[in-house]
Amino acid sequence: MTAIYIDADACPVKAEAERVATRHKVKMYVVCNGGLRPSQNPLVETVIVPDGPDVADMWIADRAVKGDVVVTGDIPLAAKCVASGARVVRHNGEMFTEANIGQQLATRDLMADLREANPFRQGGGRPFSKADRSRFLDVMERETRAAQKD
Repeated sequence: MTAIYIDADACPVKAEAERVATRHKVKMYVVCNGGLRPSQNPLVETVIVPDGPDVADMWIADRAVKGDVVVTGDIPLAAKCVASGARVVRHNGEMFTEANIGQQLATRDLMADLREANPFRQGGGRPFSKADRSRFLDVMERETRAAQKD
């Protein structure tokens, strides 16, 4: 049965994912280290994991399989979930797939090396926009339907 897993710490689209889960009557797990208000929706379960590096990621990676949808911006977590057959959506609606996850990991590592080599390097990604939120909702709807068919 399809489930949606949300890597919830700093996730800007929890409400949108919950709307999709509710529309499709799919169980949704909101996984975090704490500090989130639990949803009253019976389909949504808030999972509080112990503090520690990547504990929430490991919880999700251990459970996500083919037929599930994972929402994360964490590239190593996305790689594990893609390898297990899950559909993985970034917060802005971009997909992590078998075809692009290797390049995503390489780019992540390159950027980490560049930041380490130049601690004065400024910048970051562009701000999260209404268009990102809308694209996420469209992709989440499509991927949830597809996951239910898997």
